[in-house]
Amino acid sequence: MNKNKQTVKAFEKNLLFILLILLFFSSIFVLIRPIDFAAAAPQGASIAYNYTETAAARPADSHTAAGGSFTTLILNVTSQTSKWKAYIGNVTGKLTLDNSNNKTIYDWALTTVQGEVYVSRNNSVNFTGLICANQSNITSEEAYLNINSSSDDSINKTFAQRIHKSFVIGGTGTISNSSCYAVATYVNDTSQAPAENATFQEILLFDRRNLVYVTLLENDQLGFDIGRYDFQIIVPDDPTATSTTYYFYAELG
Repeated sequence: MNKNKQTVKAFEKNLLFILLILLFFSSIFVLIRPIDFAAAAPQGASIAYNYTETAAARPADSHTAAGGSFTTLILNVTSQTSKWKAYIGNVTGKLTLDNSNNKTIYDWALTTVQGEVYVSRNNSVNFTGLICANQSNITSEEAYLNINSSSDDSINKTFAQRIHKSFVIGGTGTISNSSCYAVATYVNDTSQAPAENATFQEILLFDRRNLVYVTLLENDQLGFDIGRYDFQIIVPDDPTATSTTYYFYAELG
């Protein structure tokens, strides 16, 4: 009987020892486990400089005809749209490793600009939920901005093709090539043929609330007027009301 009790006590001691060891290593695991990975989502961009201009008035042609004559004219007119506005420029900044209080442990100067610029009416874009915009999203945006979808310069007729290169959004993943509606803005005052390798591409996305216009950054490339830019982007405006406010975000790297 005493022998059985000793055996039970020995078993209990061994079991207690094993449990203590497991508890010890569990505590160590909790203490040294790595911090959860946080994806580097696009960040709000500060506007360091801005200059706004519009088209200059074009001179009027004239014609003089004798009284009693009948003249047929074909008038060619270039009219500035009130439904769109453009933003062009360059990007400065750095790559940094920060904590949640934006305190930096190290940073890297940019030698080559690459990434994306995002523009939206939404001042809190859900970058983890970005998807390609569909026709329903576009129709809703046109209704909000009082843009007639049948207009030649409507959103749906501007973003009418799905041709663009693939790109990666921090915290979201990859947007596959030619999967979203896209345009390429002009170079040297001339339209670009639709192609996945076109410069200054602009892709139409949706963050489950608003449209998000994203342009892929170039590195000091010749732009619409032969100036050198990192980005060119066009966004729609309400032609019937006060100018629409847009928020700017960028992802570098």
